[in-house]
Amino acid sequence: MRANGARRGESVQEAAPAEPEARAAIDYGPLERRLGYFLRRAQIAVFRDFFASFATFDIRPAQYSVLTVVERNPGLKQTEVGDALAIKRANLVPMIDELEARGLMLRDRAPKDKRGYALRLTAAGGELIRELHAVAERHELKIAAAVGSGTYRRLLGELKRLAEMEDEETEASQRVAGPTAARQRGAPLR
Repeated sequence: MRANGARRGESVQEAAPAEPEARAAIDYGPLERRLGYFLRRAQIAVFRDFFASFATFDIRPAQYSVLTVVERNPGLKQTEVGDALAIKRANLVPMIDELEARGLMLRDRAPKDKRGYALRLTAAGGELIRELHAVAERHELKIAAAVGSGTYRRLLGELKRLAEMEDEETEASQRVAGPTAARQRGAPLR
C-alpha cells in the first residue's frame, strides 16, 4: 500500500472539498439586552457612513463638532469647547493645532484670561463648515431613511435625554468633589 491508502495500480479519487460549515449563530448572551452595546454598534454604523461622506474633506466627527461649536460661538475658549463637547484637553489641543495648521481656525489670547485662548474660524474655515453642514445634512437623511423619519425624531430625542444623564452626573460630582476633579476626568463643566 502506498502512503495515501491506495494499492499499487489503483487510483485514488480525491475527496471533494468539504462543504463550508454553515456559520454558527453567535450567542451574544446578555449583550442582546444591553443598550450600551447597541448604542456602540449603531455608532459604528453611523460613523462608517460619516467617514465615507466626509472623506474628501478629511474631517473626522470630533473635528466637525469643534468647527460647528466654534462657528456658532466665536470667541469661546478652548476649555469651554472641550467641556461643551466632552473632549479631553489632551485630545482637543492637538485637534485644534491641526485645524489651525490647515488654516481653518485661529487661536487668539482670551481678552479676560491671558492664559486661555479664544477660538474662531478663518474665512476658509467658515466656507468649509458651510459645505460640511450640507454633507452632514445628507448623511443624516440617510440615517433617517434607514430607520424612518418618525423613529429618527424619537430616537434623537431619547438620545438627547440619555446625554443629559452625563450632564446631571457631572454636576453632582462637581458639587461633591469640586470642578478640578471633574475636569481631570475629562467631564464637561456646566
